Amino acid sequence: MKAIIIISIIIVLIILALSVFTINKGYDYKHTIDPSPNPDKSEPDKSSDDKQ
Repeated sequence: MKAIIIISIIIVLIILALSVFTINKGYDYKHTIDPSPNPDKSEPDKSSDDKQ
């Protein structure tokens, strides 16, 4: 019975360590945005608002 408890605690600690590692790795990821293929068309046309 004692061995089952020790093995269970070890498994829980391994899962906890992997979870913390995965979360930290996710926060360290640098998100980037691709540049717009048409820089002139990237902003909405403000003159169309005046026509309405």
